[in-house]
Amino acid sequence: MVWRHLWRIGEQYANVSVFDVDSPAHLHDVLSRLPLFPYMRIEVTALCRHASSIREDDR
Repeated sequence: MVWRHLWRIGEQYANVSVFDVDSPAHLHDVLSRLPLFPYMRIEVTALCRHASSIREDDR
């Protein structure tokens, strides 16, 4: 599963998405295939699993 989470940002026409990809190139490939990609403003922040996480499958 590449697109792990999707949240709307209250009172904005915006969202926060969490992707599980192998590389920056893979993420670019996924995002560039979105129909609205040419019109989107995208900010990317790399995340990693927290050492104190209580879930085993939250990679």
